[in-house]
Formats: sequence, structure tokens, C-alpha cells
Amino acid sequence: MTMRLYTYWRSSASYRVRIAINYKSIDVEHCFVNLSPQASEQLAPEYAELNPQRLIPLLRDGDFTLHQSPAILEYLEELRPEPPLLPADARGRARVRALAAMICCEIHPLQNLRVTRYLQAELGCDQPAVQRWIRHFIDDGLRPIEVMLAGDPARGEFCHGSAPTLADVCLVPQLYNAVRHGCDLAQYPVLTRIRDACHALPAFRDAAPERQPDAV
Repeated sequence: MTMRLYTYWRSSASYRVRIAINYKSIDVEHCFVNLSPQASEQLAPEYAELNPQRLIPLLRDGDFTLHQSPAILEYLEELRPEPPLLPADARGRARVRALAAMICCEIHPLQNLRVTRYLQAELGCDQPAVQRWIRHFIDDGLRPIEVMLAGDPARGEFCHGSAPTLADVCLVPQLYNAVRHGCDLAQYPVLTRIRDACHALPAFRDAAPERQPDAV
């Protein structure tokens, strides 16, 4: 049975999973969940039955349903270990997971849709204030990653060595969001070089938001 990925073109968490699926050449059926304020399909009862959190991405593999992109990425890595997205050594794997967590756990949650909608609806923030919030926390999270990678001999063309890892899979969507929200990427020369190396690979290019069938 073909896997199903519930996704939205501009969701950075879905973007991560799309990259991994492409990189590992996994056959997946894409099911589109429109997160735009006009649709809010993630709030529909039908989707809530699949995922009570009402978030995407969601992966269905037969009778197994899995949410949260870090867990999905790890599942795909175990299911299809080649080509790998984790290094062969324990320290390398720990380093990559730590870099990925700096993005998935520290940056992304503070700029996601639930937070920005709350800032507007409940706290009365206007759009410029919300954008300042988003840029602040993106930059606050990216700066230490830039510093860490700039001085780390484990870094190669990618975050870890000469091949993409889960760290790159998480970094590229976050940099996409940084550009979208007006952050100045000139202050991140190491991160942008890594992003450019990733963009040279079809798995990353084909996962880009603007290349998705549901992009508007």
C-alpha cells in the first residue's frame, strides 16, 4: 500500500518531509490540506479524526499513522536507510540531531501558524508587529547555528560532511521561511552556502513550496 503524506505547500514541517521522501525515492501519495485562513482544512472534523492536534504533516503507512515531522523523518530513515540522512557514527548522529532540534524545537514553534494567529486574534498584534516577532525569533535561532557551523571541522559542503543529513533537511525550509519573512540572510554566509549546495540536488529542488501542486 502506498504511503500517504498530508501536506501543505508552504508548511516548513511538510517541506522537511518532502525533501526526505524525495532523497530516499519513496513512493508517496500527497494529500493536500489547505492551511490558509480562508480554508483552514486542518480544523475540519474529518482531519481531526486522523490527527487530533490538527497539524501537518501527517504520514499514513497502511494502518500506521504518524505525526510530528522529526518522528516522521526518523521513521523514514529506519524504513529506508539508504541513502542515509544520519551519519554512521554515534557522535555524528547526535550532532546532526542537535542541529535539527535547534530548528525544529527552538525556531519553528515560535513562528508557526498557531502562534501568529494567537498574536493577532487574542493579543491584538497587527501584521507589522507579528512580522517583527517572527523575524526576531528566526534570527535569534539562526545566529548560534551560524556560529557553531562556522567553526566546526565536522562541517563540510553540508551541515555535516559531504552529504545531506537531517540537519540540512530542516535547515533549508527554515531559510525559506527566513526569506519569506524578510530576514537578512547576508549575516549567515555559512548557512546560505549550505542551502545553495542543497538546492543543487533534485530532492531539495523538487520539494520546494513553489513546485508543489497545491501552491497558490
